Amino acid sequence: MDDLRAWAGKLGFRAIEANWSEYADAPWLKGLLESEQKERDARGLQKRIKDASVGNFKPMSEFDWNWPKEIDRDQIEDLFSLEFITKPENIIFIGTNGLGKSMIAQNLAYHAAVSGHSTLFVKASKMLESLSQCPEGIRRKNLLQKFCRVALLIIDEVGYMNYSDKYADLLYEVINGRYQKKATIVTTNKIFKAWGDIFPSAACVVTLVDQLVHYSEIVTITGKSWRHHEAEERAAEKEKQRQHKRVNAGKRKTS
Repeated sequence: MDDLRAWAGKLGFRAIEANWSEYADAPWLKGLLESEQKERDARGLQKRIKDASVGNFKPMSEFDWNWPKEIDRDQIEDLFSLEFITKPENIIFIGTNGLGKSMIAQNLAYHAAVSGHSTLFVKASKMLESLSQCPEGIRRKNLLQKFCRVALLIIDEVGYMNYSDKYADLLYEVINGRYQKKATIVTTNKIFKAWGDIFPSAACVVTLVDQLVHYSEIVTITGKSWRHHEAEERAAEKEKQRQHKRVNAGKRKTS
């Protein structure tokens, strides 16, 4: 009964909690609390998924594990336990374009949101541009807090563009604000030695990388771009269809 009373208070039924003796034995009470809890859980799930901004993505059931030249399937599947969020640890996916880094990160983001963790998936360029354009002061501070307070932040495609010192400083503020407090996933097509090329003259790069890799797990994927492979398959299929049409056209002429 004490648990039910505390539950009613937690759900905001203040009148029931304050006048407990009148409601404690009501046969409908437990069902009401269960229904309210179920509805709140559903709304919370919808909000977490929406706030995560994962976008459209293929499920891991469609991932071709045989395509990459190098990939540790056990390592990646272990990440879906989400233990790295509670520790917290960072996860860095390193590999050339088109090998599924973003797809895996999106699946992890969605799984984290469904599992009850506040999550945000964002392209590096979009995050840094939004911070850069935000006026300094309270507005930028609030935006930085948005990126720093979520339980899991996924920064996608670091290294696909080069940035100025200002952008490097902003990325450092995000990483530093989450350091040893919150888990971060980063996908990049550049090894860390090449991050100096992403931020050519930024003094904070060494410290930024140092904080990012401290208490982290690095996932390396190598091979040929899957997108390039799909493009080749589509081109081959179209050529096959054109050849079939030419053969049929030739048969009609001879007949």
